[in-house]
Amino acid sequence: MTPADLRPLFDAQYAASRAHTDVPLLVRRERLLRIQKLLDEHGPTLAAAVQADFGVRSQRLTEVADMFVLRALLSHTLRHLARWAKPQKVRTPLHLQPARAWVQRQPLGVVGVISPWNYPVQLALAPVIAALAAGNRVMLKPSELTPHTAAQLALLAAQFFAPDEFCVVQGDAAMAGAFAALPFDHLVFTGSTAVGRKVAQAAAAHLTPTTLELGGKSPCIIDADCDLQDAALKIAHGKLLNAGQTCIAPDYVLLPRGREAAFAEAYRAAVARLFPRIVGNPDYASIISPRHIARLRSMLQQAQSQGAEVHDMDPAPGAAPHAASAVLDGGMGRQMSPTLVLGATAGMQLMQEEIFGPILPVIAYERLDDAIAHINGGPRPLALYWFGNSEATRDDVLHRTVSGGVTVNDTLVHIAHDNLPFGGVGDSGWGAYHGEPGFLRFCHQKAVLVQSRWSLGALLYPPYGARFDRVMGLLRRWL
Repeated sequence: MTPADLRPLFDAQYAASRAHTDVPLLVRRERLLRIQKLLDEHGPTLAAAVQADFGVRSQRLTEVADMFVLRALLSHTLRHLARWAKPQKVRTPLHLQPARAWVQRQPLGVVGVISPWNYPVQLALAPVIAALAAGNRVMLKPSELTPHTAAQLALLAAQFFAPDEFCVVQGDAAMAGAFAALPFDHLVFTGSTAVGRKVAQAAAAHLTPTTLELGGKSPCIIDADCDLQDAALKIAHGKLLNAGQTCIAPDYVLLPRGREAAFAEAYRAAVARLFPRIVGNPDYASIISPRHIARLRSMLQQAQSQGAEVHDMDPAPGAAPHAASAVLDGGMGRQMSPTLVLGATAGMQLMQEEIFGPILPVIAYERLDDAIAHINGGPRPLALYWFGNSEATRDDVLHRTVSGGVTVNDTLVHIAHDNLPFGGVGDSGWGAYHGEPGFLRFCHQKAVLVQSRWSLGALLYPPYGARFDRVMGLLRRWL
């Protein structure tokens, strides 16, 4: 497929969306059930494709990080779709009574989705589910860095859907640029902030509204009174899931000064508990490409050259790969050791860019005010994590910081709550989906007012005079 092939696909979906503006609830449910059937029947095949793209990424990891999230989202959406799709009655103000009014939730039309490589099934199909639930047609462009997964998604979409309902487009960055330039009714992009700016610029040419799910420096604040071992385990899980290649992974830790050695010990124990070995461990994903691992190693080298302490957290450094992992040879060379960096400073690359790997910088703070000032001094993060026992301190942090989402005394799990919107703010993105907020993101909420035959609106028509003044006087008293 070439960029020139995109327009006929778009035109077919556009024509279908305009010919069928009212998409019945039964049609929407049936489309969602097809996605469910696709996952149920071909989940192992998709997991194998993800494995082929990463080199090392076990089927169990894909099951929990991609498939389970999608199944939960589908179940929640199917359960609540009828209520979400109903017209929403609204109260009519006194000066417009006895008119009736409601908000009618209609499909936007054609939704484009550009998905990333790190969770190549979940982050491709989650916005597709929300858009189909809202009655839209959908075109999906997966990342070129996961070509096996993209090819499998394209094959399955063609098997379960007509092209004017849902289709998958494969291709490189040039194809993604052409895709973003189509006149969609809405465009979803998940990826880096730098590419997100380019997507927003391309969409602006057609006044296409966008949802941008980006990334950033998501901090963990450790309060002085928290259980350090428990916090370290939860931070290690959030950081090392998918080898840190997660948009809401903890990016760095803010720690009370003097607790650095204790945290390093607790973090080392947590890594050993989760991943007794790194090389050859199928539960520990490899870095997606040689280029990405070279970038991460360069970050570490620069930090070390500028005086930071770099601690390799591999519980079994130099251990030979386990025999059962022989089939994973393709990615074992990219299984990067979890690394703790003490003494990180603002001038280091790993504190200026989203890390997107298993490197965890630690910054000591004297007072909570210093930690909050550090966070507020940079772009607003996609996620924030706070660990502690004081509700007053927790609420102080929540009130004085702005982030896309927050999990207290854990990491990542706010994304799995079906009734919470997922999205960023500022440089970490805009717009949110999941659950009802996702459904509404892909709807046009049309205002409808039905005038009554007993309307008194004519009392406000010209010519103006004494009667008009009396009516306006009454209205002012009623407001």
